[in-house]
Amino acid sequence: MIIENKLNITNQVDLAKAEEKISKQKAKQLFDSGDIDKIEVGTFKGLAFIHAYLFGDIYDFAGKVREVNISKGNFRFAPVMYLKASLDYIDAMPQGDFDRIIEKYVEMNVAHPFREGNGRATRIWLDLTLKKEIKRVVDWNLVVDIRPALKRRGFLRLTT
Repeated sequence: MIIENKLNITNQVDLAKAEEKISKQKAKQLFDSGDIDKIEVGTFKGLAFIHAYLFGDIYDFAGKVREVNISKGNFRFAPVMYLKASLDYIDAMPQGDFDRIIEKYVEMNVAHPFREGNGRATRIWLDLTLKKEIKRVVDWNLVVDIRPALKRRGFLRLTT
């Protein structure tokens, strides 16, 4: 089932292509415009701003907490009934060093607060947090799949 969108696209492949193109353009604009500097770093509020910026031209729900349960493969993300509490917990988590930031990132990924576009928005959110707290960012071109690394560090306990 295709998610209702502002572009009135009814084909999943076409929607995915449009979503990728538009969200990349919006990400560049986010940095070029200086709007990136307005973001509350390391909080759900900041993540919601990023998500709305990237996907606001595509989805009415951009930047808003999802109201449906979602899963990917056999993994179910945080149930809607616990999502607000999860986001409050994540906001309160410390983020002063690399390990704490990664813990916070993993928890936000498990929460998956939006219906679509969590990965793209959360990667920008993670980089902003890393840059602010430890003056580093991720070279995403070198990242193929972070799950094995997270598993080794004990952050991810999923069966594949």
